[in-house]
Amino acid sequence: LKWRPAPAPRAPLSRTHAVLPEVLSHIEQMSATASAAMPAVRAGSNLHRRTNNAKKQSRSSVIRRASTTKTKTIEAPPNLERLRILTPWEEAQPVLKSEFGMSDAEIAEAGALSDEEISEAYTTMQLCRDFENECNQAYMAGKIRGFMHLDNGQESIPALLGNAIRKTDLKHSYYRDHCHAISCGVDAGAVMAELFGRDGGTCRGTGGSMHIYDVETNFQGGWALVAEQLPYAVGAARSIALDKHLGTGEAEDRIAVVFVGEGGAQNGRMAECLNAAAKENLPILFVVIDNGRAINTFTKDVATNQEVFNQGKHYGIPGVLADGQNVQDTMRIGRAAVHHVRTKGPAILQVHTFRFNGHSPADPEHERNRKDEKRWARAACDPIKIFEESADAARVDLAACTAKAREEVRKAIEFANASPPPPKDLAAQLEYPDATGSVDYSKREPSMGLAAAEEITKRIVPEATLTALEARIEALRAMAGSEAGISIGDAVNLAILEEMLRDPTTTAHAEDLQAGSSYNVPANTQQAFGTLRAADEIIDEGHFIGKALGEAMNGYRPIVELMNANFGIYGIAELSSAGNTFATTGGQFEMPMTIIGAGGTAPNQSLGAEHSQPFHAYIMGIPGLKICTASKPHEAYGLAKSMIRDNSPGVLLLPVKLMKTRGPCQVDNFLPLHKATVHRHASQAAIDAGKAVTVLTYLHGTKEAEDAIDQLNAEGYDVDLVELTCLKPFDADTIRASLQRTHKLCILDESTRSGGVGATMSALVNETMFDELDAPVSRLCMEDAPVPYATEMERAMVKRAADLVEGVKAMC
Repeated sequence: LKWRPAPAPRAPLSRTHAVLPEVLSHIEQMSATASAAMPAVRAGSNLHRRTNNAKKQSRSSVIRRASTTKTKTIEAPPNLERLRILTPWEEAQPVLKSEFGMSDAEIAEAGALSDEEISEAYTTMQLCRDFENECNQAYMAGKIRGFMHLDNGQESIPALLGNAIRKTDLKHSYYRDHCHAISCGVDAGAVMAELFGRDGGTCRGTGGSMHIYDVETNFQGGWALVAEQLPYAVGAARSIALDKHLGTGEAEDRIAVVFVGEGGAQNGRMAECLNAAAKENLPILFVVIDNGRAINTFTKDVATNQEVFNQGKHYGIPGVLADGQNVQDTMRIGRAAVHHVRTKGPAILQVHTFRFNGHSPADPEHERNRKDEKRWARAACDPIKIFEESADAARVDLAACTAKAREEVRKAIEFANASPPPPKDLAAQLEYPDATGSVDYSKREPSMGLAAAEEITKRIVPEATLTALEARIEALRAMAGSEAGISIGDAVNLAILEEMLRDPTTTAHAEDLQAGSSYNVPANTQQAFGTLRAADEIIDEGHFIGKALGEAMNGYRPIVELMNANFGIYGIAELSSAGNTFATTGGQFEMPMTIIGAGGTAPNQSLGAEHSQPFHAYIMGIPGLKICTASKPHEAYGLAKSMIRDNSPGVLLLPVKLMKTRGPCQVDNFLPLHKATVHRHASQAAIDAGKAVTVLTYLHGTKEAEDAIDQLNAEGYDVDLVELTCLKPFDADTIRASLQRTHKLCILDESTRSGGVGATMSALVNETMFDELDAPVSRLCMEDAPVPYATEMERAMVKRAADLVEGVKAMC
């Protein structure tokens, strides 16, 4: 394929780019005429770097397309750093053959746009333009609050979506999501009502502009953190592959679509997700919306290479570039990319656009030449005007399409204005999908029913493997009932194997999974259920927590094992979104995701600061998470079983130094996720003598407290020992019942003084049970310093049995 520059007399500065890097590499070899005709572009360099010769030429942009009969020349200001590109359909076809392996028939089908399709595309563009303009007016009138991001100038992308993306496809957008949602079938009135914060909105007013969701059309966000949606979409694509594997899919050629800006595509999540998509050949299309800048910063100022469509080459994923100002070429090239994903595997579509508005209404647009670019782009690069000047415009009743779009927007505004506000307590109602204490987990069946679940398992798991798995489960159950007992790691492994055998929608993600990770928690899952249901993961907790989130939104129950729970800090953003999703979507998407990990800070751990962080304290402030801990096999097993069946996102934390400690475990038990566990009651004699104290603790603190009891008893003291098997929600009833006996509270805490678990518990007790206290709450916790390695320093930092003895005595 040879580079074919635009004829110099017609286009002194036309931005005509072919799609392949091999093509781009020929630019430096162009003749002087060709150099004058367009700016030079290097393979691996910025897409829009100008040559010195080009800078000297008259600054004009020529709009040239295969379907265009008119040529309109508009002077561009001399200070612009980014002009339009052209990707004519006839030049894209050889690329689609060589890179995507498309046949002539497939290319012909992608390129054939009927009159009806052209009319619908134009209507969609007008609908999106009018909708966003009305949003801008409503924002200025105070009807829309907070952040809002408009899509003006990028309407060719919604036109493509409306044409090529189906209702059954799974769509993940970002914060500039209004038009993506509408073009994918979400009701425009519901979108406008959501922006108005009304109960008739897509999410009942809980999400707002940046969080449009609609379960009926599989529109799954609206995500506000840049690039966070990428692993969620990969998880959604995995759910499609899992549906095919289980035989439960509605349509075999469904795909996932994820939108990301060219700046967001520089995020490391993009590389991770391309790798994951390629590794499992997932049906996912990465749509890169390239408007050249972040809020203000030019992408070329921070990115060495803006050719995002070429990022997939390392992974064998093809990519293609489209001129987003030409709706016909965007649709043809985009349809070809969609067809590839439906029939072969993942692909990247980069659409070069111009954003006519600032990042948000609050954006002053003061950075260099931004306003000049916007004025020029509105005149020279408007996809609606460009279409209206094309030959294809004669195939469309422009006036009728425009009137139809305006009427739909009018009705959307009317609906939003008429919709009532949501109930004041709606947010509280949507804290958890499964309200606290409302579920008997022992009776919850798989979504398809027990009989169908058993049939699926027998069909997808080989008989010999199933026999071996059942034998392994029986061996673990026998161990649990033996005199020696079972370890915490094996108890959780037993719970996971039982649940994955019972419910084929249960999946597992972990590092080093096939080897059982560090403590056997996910052992034998991959050997029994295969790599799709039990996935070995790259070393980035955020990535595979994100994929699990995408699976959970689409009918699966993922279990994520963190080899070291403290490294879950890599996934804080994903955990936050998991906790928010049910409420933010107005209760549309449940989040049955379980995170299990060994962590905490044990005395004499000698692991240093990074492995000793109080991850449990870090996540306490995330709304919507159920957070449990277990220091013994019985509690670890029972909580794991319940959490896996719960429809809320849950985190089960285990004590890293005690994972191989064995103890009794009653199988088939389901423990509540909202109750603390009382391991010991103080004697009546100690209570009568005023020498009884309630001790709240968790993880390694439970063993430390048990180790202190003999010495306390020998000196006449005793304790009610309460293990915080639920950190959140707060079990006020159990704690109050104990304080009504002892009237003193000591918290043996495995987190820091500031912002720690003990700080939260102490505050809650003081706020709600102050009258039960005869003394101030005592907190035995780590000081606000990193946990050191050396034993002498560590002993002063991490509290243990000896500290508890002194603390109890000091209270009495």
